[in-house]
Amino acid sequence: TSIKQAMYFKDANPAVDTTIIYSDLRTPGNGEDFYRSAQEKGVIFTKGKVAEVVPNGATSTVKFNDLILGDTDASILDVDLVVLATGQVPNSGINIDAPTGAEEEGAVQVKPISILNLTYRQGKDVPQLKQGFTDSHFICFPYETRRTGIYTAGPVRRPMDIAQAREDATGAALKSIQALENAELGRAAHPRSGDLSFPKVRLEGCTQCKRCTVECPFGAIDEDEKRFPVFNESRCRRCGTCMGACPVRVISFENYSVNTVGAQIKAVDMPDEFSEKPRILILACENDAYPALDMAGMSRNEYSAFVRIIPIRCLGSVNTIWITDALNAGYDGVMLMGCKSGDEYQCHFVKGSELGRVRMSKIDDT
Repeated sequence: TSIKQAMYFKDANPAVDTTIIYSDLRTPGNGEDFYRSAQEKGVIFTKGKVAEVVPNGATSTVKFNDLILGDTDASILDVDLVVLATGQVPNSGINIDAPTGAEEEGAVQVKPISILNLTYRQGKDVPQLKQGFTDSHFICFPYETRRTGIYTAGPVRRPMDIAQAREDATGAALKSIQALENAELGRAAHPRSGDLSFPKVRLEGCTQCKRCTVECPFGAIDEDEKRFPVFNESRCRRCGTCMGACPVRVISFENYSVNTVGAQIKAVDMPDEFSEKPRILILACENDAYPALDMAGMSRNEYSAFVRIIPIRCLGSVNTIWITDALNAGYDGVMLMGCKSGDEYQCHFVKGSELGRVRMSKIDDT
C-alpha cells in the first residue's frame, strides 16, 4: 500500500520527492517488480524508526533513527505531507485462547464478533493468533484450522495480495475436497489421514474429571447430561491427547492405547546393573521427532546405543503411567522428543509438546 501511494504521487508529479520510512519491507513475488519500478521512478526507501513528527507551520519535521547506518541520533526530514501507512488488520471474532503476551504492545484487541456461530465448547469462532489471524500449521497444513472441515484462505489466514489470495483459495478448496472424501469413508483428517480408529471410553471407570474435554485441542469431546464424555468422530483427528489426559486410563483407540505402548516399554530386556548402562527410553512424536531420527540414520549420524525409541502419535498422548512403567521396568530415564514450544510453535496437534511438558512437571520422586 505504501509503495502504491508513493507511485501515485510520482505519476501525478515526477518532481515530488517521496520517501518511505519502513521497518520491514515485504514484497514477495510480483511485489518485487513493483518495488523496483518505484525505485526507478525515484521513490526513496529508508529503513528506520520514526521517533517524532513536529509540526512546523505549513510543513512538518520527521525525526527518525536510521536502522541501516545504525544512527542512534534522530535523522531529520522536512516534509510537506506525512502519510501514516496501516497494515492489514483481520476482521475476526473472539480470540478463544487468550495468547501469551496479548496485553503487550502490538497485540490486537480482537472484536467480539462471530459470523460462524459454531457449537464448540471453546467458543463460536475459530481460534486465532495474538494478531487476530486464524491459527494454523503454516509449514505442513497452511489452510487448516482447529475446527475440522473448516479451511481459511487469503487475508483471513495472513496478509497477502489478490494474486496470492487466489492461489491460496485454490489450495483451501482442494483440501476441503480431501476432507469431504475422508468424512464420507469415516476416515480421519490430516495429519493421520485415513485412520479408521476412533477413541473409545470405558464409562464405568470414568470419574467425570473433564480433563479430556478441556484438553482436546479440536473440541471433539462434549459432555452428556450425566457429565460423561461424548466423542464427535467427525471432529476427532486421532491425536490421542484425551488418552494422555485421562488419569484413570479408560480412553483408548483400537490401534493405540495405554496398554499397547506400556507393553512395548516392558518388552525390552533390561541388562543387569553392572553392564550396558544407562538405558534411556525415548518417546518420539511420529510427526516430527521420529522422521528426524530417520534422517539422522540415513545421514549416518550416530546416537547412543543405550537408547530405545518408541514412536507415539503426539507428546500430548503421553500418559504419566508410561513413565511409571518405564522406571519400574529398569530404565534410568525417559526422554520426550517433539515440537519445540515457544515462538513459532508448530505442533501438528496444536499443543501436544506443551501438554507433555506440563504433565512431566507434575512428576516427582517418590
